[in-house]
Amino acid sequence: MQHNRRVVALIQVICLALLVFCLIERQVRRALGPEQTMVGLYPDNRRVRPTGRLISYHLGELTLRIGNVTDPPIVQITRGVQLHLLDLLDTDIGQTRWPQT
Repeated sequence: MQHNRRVVALIQVICLALLVFCLIERQVRRALGPEQTMVGLYPDNRRVRPTGRLISYHLGELTLRIGNVTDPPIVQITRGVQLHLLDLLDTDIGQTRWPQT
């Protein structure tokens, strides 16, 4: 970073990313209701409060298959917890597809 404007811009981007991270965690917890816990975030399926880190970990493994004019894009979900998190985030992802086994 050789210019102050670039440093300021980088700090703004980091702050925006942190804000989005916190808002995602807040939305999931609010959608869960008063208990604010869910299963499926850890392999042993214990009930825990979802954190931004756990949410990002599970949603980070989603795959988007790019579409074209005749074939719409499809979000490929590999685990049920991903679909549950997307529902809690009130995300309209259109078509989803489970991978072929």
